[in-house]
Amino acid sequence: MKKVEAIIKPFKLEEVKNALSGVGIQGLTITEVKGFGRQKGHKEMYRGAEYVVEFLPKVKLEVVVADDKAEAVIEAIRTAAATGRIGDGKIFLLPVEDAVRIRTGETGEVVVE
Repeated sequence: MKKVEAIIKPFKLEEVKNALSGVGIQGLTITEVKGFGRQKGHKEMYRGAEYVVEFLPKVKLEVVVADDKAEAVIEAIRTAAATGRIGDGKIFLLPVEDAVRIRTGETGEVVVE
């Protein structure tokens, strides 16, 4: 199994969710996060004063899938989240040793299907 983590722009969440649904993903976890990379934040004006926003709002998606679905999930996220501008985000692929469904005690890939 693999865990796909993606950091994306918040306004792309609905498009990414629909793209994941299109490749058969039924569940995912979403967390609102803040951060920066090469984008390095930006400057804003508030009541006449300029200030720097260093940490930009992002959304973190987490999906655990069978090994054979990982590439399709990554491509779906990459395509749906892309704007072509700096700050589009990152996708990380991590190995998952096991998964356990709390309700039934089932383990393995059957839990993430």
